[in-house]
Amino acid sequence: MEKPSKAITPKTEDFSQWYQDVVRKADLMDYAPIKGFMVIKPYAYRMWEFIQAELDRRFRETGHQNAYFPLLIPAGLLQQEAAHVEGFSPEVAWVTRGGSEDLAEPLAIRPTSETIIGAMYAKWIQSYRDLPVLINQWANVVRWEKATRPFLRTTEFLWQEGHTVHRTAEEALAETRQQLAIYQETLEGLLAIPVVAGVKSAGERFAGAVETYTLEALMSDGRALQAATSHFLGQNFARAFSIQFLDEDGTLKYGWTTSWGVSTRLIGGLIMVHGDDRGLRLPPKVAPIQVVVVPIARGHERDAVLEYAHKVVAAAQPLARVHLDDRPEWTPGYKFNDWEMRGVPVRFEVGPRDREQGTVVVARRDTGTKTTWAWTEVAHALPALLESVQQELYRQAREFLEAHSYAVTTVAEMAALGYRGFFWANWCGDEACADRLKQETGITIRCLPLDARPEPGLGCLMCGGPASHRAVLARAY
Repeated sequence: MEKPSKAITPKTEDFSQWYQDVVRKADLMDYAPIKGFMVIKPYAYRMWEFIQAELDRRFRETGHQNAYFPLLIPAGLLQQEAAHVEGFSPEVAWVTRGGSEDLAEPLAIRPTSETIIGAMYAKWIQSYRDLPVLINQWANVVRWEKATRPFLRTTEFLWQEGHTVHRTAEEALAETRQQLAIYQETLEGLLAIPVVAGVKSAGERFAGAVETYTLEALMSDGRALQAATSHFLGQNFARAFSIQFLDEDGTLKYGWTTSWGVSTRLIGGLIMVHGDDRGLRLPPKVAPIQVVVVPIARGHERDAVLEYAHKVVAAAQPLARVHLDDRPEWTPGYKFNDWEMRGVPVRFEVGPRDREQGTVVVARRDTGTKTTWAWTEVAHALPALLESVQQELYRQAREFLEAHSYAVTTVAEMAALGYRGFFWANWCGDEACADRLKQETGITIRCLPLDARPEPGLGCLMCGGPASHRAVLARAY
């Protein structure tokens, strides 16, 4: 049997090709026979299931329930909120024919669900006693992208979208911020991805929102990734869809709504934050396999070593997701490379000498270091090791973010740094300055960090005028 190649392009040589190599050779996805669509393979889908499980638990703890809404949205509904439809219209895919008949009204394949959910909420909500409505859905959406990249930007992707209605603006704002905090805790705690939390500028906020809160992550090529968003929609959608309730004082009022979501692009972020020239490096909490056991023996020693490997697996299995690689057709070296490509956090190597001495060689994917344990140590040492790997990956990513965050006062300073990193700068708040920055450099305002204030004595990065905001700028995916 011919060995499949595991060689990948170095990150510093061609980051884009490195990324493509990793997602294919780590067996995360395959290209579907439709341009812009992909198949998420089991290894990557398991990561998504861990993300789902963590978020679903947090949503339920905060009173949210799951529901499901239709994939198809009548054109009339999509057009009811003007700013919303204007923002999404270039990406909407339409169904115009059903069976052998042309449809009387075109149906949009959901690019997001505010409109159809708003129409349903208008039916369900009558009184203040019906509030708050706290619903989340796990679904797929379609946005007809011109340029696609696996996980980061595909025509169809998976996500969750929460949609809530509240009695007051204060309650809706509290909901928006609560969900942002849940996302931040999940990104940093589960995926080991540090983020900057902030508010989008008017030019970057979600179509139809009053405020968009965002988490921005820095990839290892110095570009930003919008990792999560939470939107305070005010009463824009409530007015468009007549989401009204009779309040306790007998007055008919419009509800205050929010929406918030993350998608499978988090898997892309996971790859680009932690991956290296050998492939993935997965935080243990989201790794489909946390420990791989590789027996190393040939000939007459193989059966005895394999029996010992099963003993090691039995010791580790109650504590972690463990896989025994007993494939006889591949060499140990190939197996090491294979599991390193897949980012398995810990590898146990067992050979004839280990069987005789009752030991295990322990290799860490995050640091590349090796130690030797007595096999009897596995039961009490493995949980601490996995937690150590989790924390080390976060530490490395946080250190990278901090080392590549720069306070700047001119565009020339950003150019000197290759436009790579997070650039903290004063901004006057005029969208004309933001537009000119984007046109000249490809850099956008990623967010206005929470609680950040303009640097005293400095004007706007672009026009030099009085600054009203401290902004984080970057080129982004």
